[in-house]
Amino acid sequence: MDKFIEKLKNSKKLIIVEGPKDKKALEQLGIKNIITLKKPLFSVVEEVALKTKECIILTDLDPTGKRLYSTLSRDLKKHGVKVDKSFREYLFKETKLRQIEGITSYLKKLNQ
Repeated sequence: MDKFIEKLKNSKKLIIVEGPKDKKALEQLGIKNIITLKKPLFSVVEEVALKTKECIILTDLDPTGKRLYSTLSRDLKKHGVKVDKSFREYLFKETKLRQIEGITSYLKKLNQ
């Protein structure tokens, strides 16, 4: 998991999360370049497309987060933005973490 966090920190890619608690949790780990879904999805897609050609979507791994991921991914691709799925796939396959906002407490439990 530490390698995962380091890769996220060192990535220059824009990271999309659902809300302010998710953003705060990642910032506590030293991860920057994060935007939240505080606007309508089409606005977020347009903003991301103007800023970058590649991004990471870290929505929660619950049904709502999966729907958001699917919609964002599809719409970003239409705007020519490549979505890096590797981080999300890692969380699904290698951890029990299902909400991004819980990442700091999850890491604390792992490191005990």
